[in-house]
Parts: sequence; C-alpha cells; structure tokens
Amino acid sequence: MFLKNSFTYFSLVLIFLFVSCKPNSSLPDPLTAGWKGKKVCELLEENKSQRILKCTFAPGIGHEPHFHLPHFGYTLTGSTFRIKDTKGTREINVKTGSYFNSNGTQWHEVLNIGDSTAIFLIIEPK
Repeated sequence: MFLKNSFTYFSLVLIFLFVSCKPNSSLPDPLTAGWKGKKVCELLEENKSQRILKCTFAPGIGHEPHFHLPHFGYTLTGSTFRIKDTKGTREINVKTGSYFNSNGTQWHEVLNIGDSTAIFLIIEPK
C-alpha cells in the first residue's frame, strides 16, 4: 500500500512540474505572432540551450498580442513604439544599442510609430 501511494504521489508531482513549466497562455509566442497575417520575427538559431529571434518592425508595423518567456533583448536599430500591456498604453523611444533582461511578459502588443525600421534580437534560454 505504501509503495502504491508513493508512486501515485510521485506521479502527481511529476505531472504538476511538467504542466507548470509550460507557458500558461492562449496567446502566441513572439515567433508565431505576426502583424496582419505577416511574420515579423525569424528564427536565427535554436538548440538545446537557447532560441534566438530577429524581429523587424518597419514604420507602421507592429506585433499582435503575444507572450514572452524569460529572455534577453538587444536593439540592433531603434525607433519609437506604442506598447500596450497589463500596465496600460505608453510610447517609448528605443535607442539603437539598448538592451534589456525580462523575466517574461504575460502579454503585450507593440506598434512602431517612428520613422525608422527597428530590429531586435531576442535570446531565450531554455
């Protein structure tokens, strides 16, 4: 009886851990999300330790609502963006060469309202 209960408990713990490691979102991730049916991010590299995306936003192009897992971002070319997320809507000027670390984003939507094409690298550890 002890062995059976231990096995059941162990199985439940494994299932919980497996489910809790998956993103809890019905939204697409940044690679899958696009803008008006067109992709804005391309997969540069994916291996067992990381996934690297290159996302390009010409003026007037955005990124439909999506979530992010923890990641590092680097701005190859900056511009001005309107961002909508859980905090509301704001406009930010993203400078070329800027970078950030994120613990993940539940959801956001962005739109390039500037006059130059912005390009970002998104590096997601696995």
